[in-house]
Amino acid sequence: MLFTGFPRSVRCTPVPDPLLGSLLEQISDIAELKVALRGIWLLQQQRGSLPVVPVSRLLSDRVLIGGLKTPGDEPQAAVLRGFQAAVDRGIFLGYQQESSRPEETFFLLNTEAGRRALARLKKAGAAPMDSSPTGKQPLVPSTEEKPNIFARYEDNIGTISPMLAEELKEAEAEYSWSWIDDAFKIAVTQNKRNWGYISAILRRWATAGRDGGKENGKSGRYTQADNPEKYIEEYQRRRGHLPWETPGESSRKSPGQPSGQRPDR
Repeated sequence: MLFTGFPRSVRCTPVPDPLLGSLLEQISDIAELKVALRGIWLLQQQRGSLPVVPVSRLLSDRVLIGGLKTPGDEPQAAVLRGFQAAVDRGIFLGYQQESSRPEETFFLLNTEAGRRALARLKKAGAAPMDSSPTGKQPLVPSTEEKPNIFARYEDNIGTISPMLAEELKEAEAEYSWSWIDDAFKIAVTQNKRNWGYISAILRRWATAGRDGGKENGKSGRYTQADNPEKYIEEYQRRRGHLPWETPGESSRKSPGQPSGQRPDR
């Protein structure tokens, strides 16, 4: 498809000048260049004082995967190769948190602020990636099958329509897998098995932060808005019966069955 030009209101992402100068002259692997540019863009999308992105986000990024599909080369292997090269060259700073899974690596831009942040992370127990030519252990693609949002949806909710498939692809590109996985778990636990509920959780986390729903000092993964009792009580108030009852059944309850309790089936 022929590119017709940038629109008038196009957004621009700042890129450090050396990447378009001396570093561009040195980079020979297109995977490294694409990972560097896309990684900087992903970092710019993060909110907060310390922009950090997990490498798993690169591995699930459809722009990178689509741009690195070449015969005889797995795109995810190319992403990892490009990321390792960007760390070796000093474009990115990679590290693993002490509590993280060994295969989960994070990165930030190698600026003065990034180096100060990495020093603080090291004091907190993070392990920086070794970018020296000797003694480093390069990242390698995992032989295990990677998590897939489509399989997770079909396993927990149901059939995927073509329209829904597009929404799932967009969500997989926008959110980290840990967020998607946790949102599915919440939906299953709360018996809210629909994509609208899951996507609402993801949007709220993106807006308010992962722990944005804590209230009154209570530690919790989700807010009052996720409380199923709230919806049940509202339904009963409006309809005069519970969702699993037929109209008039509430008044015919046996004395031993408490109100609001779902009968066993």
